[in-house]
Amino acid sequence: MRFIRNITLFALAAAGCWGQTPEITIQTPQGPPVIGPLFRPFHLERRIVSPATLGNTPRLESLIRAGNLYLSAQDVIALALENNVDIAVQRYGPYLAREVLRRAQGGGALRDIGQPIAPGPTSVSLEGVNVNSVGLAESGSGVSSGGGIVVQYGAQPPPLDPVLFIYTNFVHQTIPESNITLSLAPTLIWDYQTYAAQYSQSFLTGTYAQLSYGSTRNRYNSPLYDINPYTTGYLDLYVTQNLLQGFGISVNNRNIRVAKNNLKVTDIQLKLQVITTVSAVLNLYWDLVSFNEDLRIKREALTTAQQLHEGNQHQVELGTLPAIEVTRAAAEVSAAKESLLIAQTNVAQQETVLKNALSRNAVVNQTLDEVHIVPLDHIAVPETEDLKPTAELLSLALNQRPEIAKAKINIESSNINLSGSKNYLLPTLVANFELTNNGLSGPANPASSVFGLVSPPAYVGGYGNLLRQIFSRDYPNYSAGFSLNIPFRNRVAQADYVADQLGLRQSQLQYQKTVAQIRVDVKNAVIGLQQARARYETTVATRSLAQQTLEAEQNRFRFGESTIATVVQAQRDLAGDQSAEVQAMANYTHAKVAFDEAVGQTLDVNSISMSEAEAGRVARESAIPEALPQKKD
Repeated sequence: MRFIRNITLFALAAAGCWGQTPEITIQTPQGPPVIGPLFRPFHLERRIVSPATLGNTPRLESLIRAGNLYLSAQDVIALALENNVDIAVQRYGPYLAREVLRRAQGGGALRDIGQPIAPGPTSVSLEGVNVNSVGLAESGSGVSSGGGIVVQYGAQPPPLDPVLFIYTNFVHQTIPESNITLSLAPTLIWDYQTYAAQYSQSFLTGTYAQLSYGSTRNRYNSPLYDINPYTTGYLDLYVTQNLLQGFGISVNNRNIRVAKNNLKVTDIQLKLQVITTVSAVLNLYWDLVSFNEDLRIKREALTTAQQLHEGNQHQVELGTLPAIEVTRAAAEVSAAKESLLIAQTNVAQQETVLKNALSRNAVVNQTLDEVHIVPLDHIAVPETEDLKPTAELLSLALNQRPEIAKAKINIESSNINLSGSKNYLLPTLVANFELTNNGLSGPANPASSVFGLVSPPAYVGGYGNLLRQIFSRDYPNYSAGFSLNIPFRNRVAQADYVADQLGLRQSQLQYQKTVAQIRVDVKNAVIGLQQARARYETTVATRSLAQQTLEAEQNRFRFGESTIATVVQAQRDLAGDQSAEVQAMANYTHAKVAFDEAVGQTLDVNSISMSEAEAGRVARESAIPEALPQKKD
């Protein structure tokens, strides 16, 4: 037993160490030491995303003892953070947002990678359980299901990744000549090789620059060429600048700024999913606790009914009771069995729902499917509620609720996009400038001297002479100009600008609605918590009186002062009041969970670290009592 316990503790420690490894990784293979850095700007590397984790973490297996899954509330939270599928799906959001940001930094359009918040699982039976939902539906112009801005119109940002273009061509031409005096050859044979390289890039200022270099080596069989073979070359710089539409960094980098905002939104979405899921699984757990307590009450009621039935049979045999009382007692036993069966069904179904919420393969995992959940915690209602003033709670909620931060970010993104729509109203005015340096070089053609042709000395030379001419700017070309494009009416741009303004106004109203709804959530949560506590206190008092009533009727029945029907009714009343007390306790837990969610303190109250939620690994160990049965081998 001690050996097995040591192995279990070692496994938990290893799980804590393993908890530092994130669930999602993106690996970049290392390229050659020289070629890799040279071509990295042109994005030739491949990055590999780790496979999706379809199994459960070791924590779940470590909590199983002798066919039972022992869970505390903290274990439920840890398992949800590690294994819940909804959280796992939302965990990919920040990674997707980083890739969209990478795409925007290269000049690409935004992509819709938003994932809506999945509602948490609900209990199989909600009779008497008050579930207060907290949160707002996501809406607003230009807002995806995940809450980030993805729709964009207006001036299109330029592509920002540089481009390297390399070209080469080898040609041999044989041209029959109809006029020999033009080439002094009946057939003109022309061989040439062309080499060209071009580097181009756009900038956030609206500037486009292109630097080109090219050279062509020509060889003719004609004696009329003074330089033969000869090489021509050029170095060309071409620059354009948007002066109206598409001008300025604030217009052209808005995709990048919006993508950075959307990255923040995906972090908030993950936080919202964690809050939603944790609140839901806590409700499931406390409902299971209450269902188990109700099951205990139903068993005690059945035991009491059976004892009454046996006592009535004995008294009928003695002749002190009529036979009809046995029939009445048997009916009470049958009703108690039916109530017990319903309670057992609720417990079994609730366990299935909870196991599914805490694992990724609860349906196909036979071991997990067969275990029985044993809650280690009990519902405890404090004697008093230490609630802060409502005004302070409202201020706290407005500072902590993720919906507020998300709404503010989306308004900021809408304002960023509005600058693009406004810029799109302007005409297109582009200034261009081009500077070209030319060169020509080659050996003198001896055949041309027969005709009295003399090669210019500056042209005679090798490839180095060609480069000298180019970089000395011996033969420069200059050009500059403007182009203006004025669309008449411009209805598309005008409609987009007004539509974006309307969408911004909608976002501002949605923000106001969010603030108002949070105020309502907080006030209702306070009222719900107070009422749940008052209801619990009332049910405790009612149950206590019913218990006293039953004891009194039983004592009266022993002395012949009461009837079997009265005792049975008192038993029924007590069982009903006990169930009402359990339901009131469950109501209180739901109200407390809803209160924490409304105020925005779910993570703090439950000691949840978002870094652990993002990694999908919880470092803290489970506090399993050593007295529990050991795990089956």
